[in-house]
Amino acid sequence: MNIVKGPDNDKEAVIRQMIAEHQTALTRLCYLYLHDVQLAEDAVQETFLKAYSTLERFRGEASAKTWLTRIAMRTCCDMRRTFWYRRMDRRVTPEMLPDCAGEAAEEESALTLAVMNLPHREREVILLYYYQDMNVSEIAKALGVTQPTVSYRLKHAREKLRNALAGREEP
Repeated sequence: MNIVKGPDNDKEAVIRQMIAEHQTALTRLCYLYLHDVQLAEDAVQETFLKAYSTLERFRGEASAKTWLTRIAMRTCCDMRRTFWYRRMDRRVTPEMLPDCAGEAAEEESALTLAVMNLPHREREVILLYYYQDMNVSEIAKALGVTQPTVSYRLKHAREKLRNALAGREEP
C-alpha cells in the first residue's frame, strides 16, 4: 500500500484504507496477545487512533502492515501492564478460542495452544511469521531488533513447538 500525501488523499481516506486492509489481521494478532476478544477489538481501535494521530510522521520506510503491527503490539503490551489486566485469569483453553469456519482439527488446536504457551518473545515471532505472513526483515523492523535475533527466536520457537507437539516437554 502506497501512502501518497496530497490534497486528494486525506488522512481519513488513508486510515479507512488501512482499516479495510489490516483490521482483521490486527484483531487476530491482538487476540493472541490478550486472550480476550473485546480487549483485542479495543486494542485494534486504539491502534488505528494512534496511527491516525501520527500518520504525518509515517515515513514509509516500512510497510503500513509493519508499522500498524508495531503499534498494535505496543498497545497490547501497554494493556497487559495495567493493574486490571494482571489480576484477570487469562489462561486459555480450547473452548475459549474463536471458532473457525469448519471444525478445527485436533492437531490445529494442539498447535495453537502450544504457540500460545510459548514465552512472549518466541510467541511474537511465530505469530508475526506464520500468522501475519511477515518476513524476517519486516519482523525485525516491527520488533525493533536485528534480523539475526528474529532468526534465532524463530529457530528456538520451532524447536520448542516440535518438542511440545511430540509430547516431550511443555513450551
